Amino acid sequence: MNTKRNSQSAEKAGLDQADITRLSDISKKAAENAGKVLMNHYGRLKEINTKKYEGDLVTNADLEAEELVLNYLSEHSPDIAILSEEFGAKGKTNELKWVVDPLDGTTNFAHGFPFFATSIGLTWNDNPILGTVEVPFFKESYWAAPGIGAFCNEKKIRVSSCKKLSDSLLVTGFAYDRKKRLDNNYAEFCWLTHRTRGVRRAGAAAVDLAFIASGRVDAYWERGLSQWDLAAGAAIVEEAGGAICDYSGNEFALNSGRIIASTPGIKAELISVLNQVKPLKGEMFGAPEINDFES
Repeated sequence: MNTKRNSQSAEKAGLDQADITRLSDISKKAAENAGKVLMNHYGRLKEINTKKYEGDLVTNADLEAEELVLNYLSEHSPDIAILSEEFGAKGKTNELKWVVDPLDGTTNFAHGFPFFATSIGLTWNDNPILGTVEVPFFKESYWAAPGIGAFCNEKKIRVSSCKKLSDSLLVTGFAYDRKKRLDNNYAEFCWLTHRTRGVRRAGAAAVDLAFIASGRVDAYWERGLSQWDLAAGAAIVEEAGGAICDYSGNEFALNSGRIIASTPGIKAELISVLNQVKPLKGEMFGAPEINDFES
C-alpha cells in the first residue's frame, strides 16, 4: 500500500486533517454539481467542436460544467489556484492547485456512450493529494483523501488482489495524436491482449483509474495524457492501495503524460512487458505516411 505520498504532499501544503476533510467535501460537491449538468445535456447536445486534433472534441456541456465547477471552487476555496482543461490556469499553479476536467470522455459523451466523468483533483507542486471522479450515468462518485481512505459513494474501495499478469483484466487508451506518431500504444495493446485475460478501451482516463481503485480492473497504462486526466484518479488509486509509476517503474510525475496504475501484485510484470514492446510500423496498421517516433 502506498498512501504516504498523498499524506506527505498534504503535510507540505500545510493542510491538517480538518482542512483535508473540508477540501475533499468541496471537490465532491463541485463534481456532483457538474455531473448533474452533464446528465441534463446527455443525448441533447447543441454544439460539438473539434480542438487541436481530430477526435479531440469540446461541447457546450463541457463549458457549462466547467464554469459551474470553477465558480464553486473559487467561492469555497478562493486561495487555491485552478488549472482546468478548457479555461486554463488561474493563480499560482506551482503550489496548491485544483486540477479540473469537467468532462473526461467527451467523445463518448457526444456519441451517447455512457463512460464519461467529471474529475477534480487537488495537488501540491504537481503531486496529487485528494480527488473526486464523478461518473454520473452510473450514479457513482469515486473519491479519496489521506487520513480518510478511498470510496465509491460511501462504500470503501480497494484495488484487486491479482498476482499474475496472465490472470488480469487491463484497461488502456489511445492519445489524440495517435494518427501522427508511431508511439501510439498500438503495439502495447496487442502484446498485452495476448498476455492477459483481455484489454479494454473505454475512452475516459479518469473512469479507468476509478475502476482500478475499485478492483474492477487490475491495471491501466497510457501515454499522451494531461494533468486533468490524472490528478484525481491517481490520488484515488494510491489511497485504495494501488501502485502508480511511469513506464520504467520510476516515481509517477503528473506532468509527464504517462502512467501505469495497477494492483501491486502485477506492477513489475506489467513494466517488464511494456519495456519489451517496439512500435509497429505505420504500414502495418494502414498508415504508411507515419514514420516518426517520439518518446
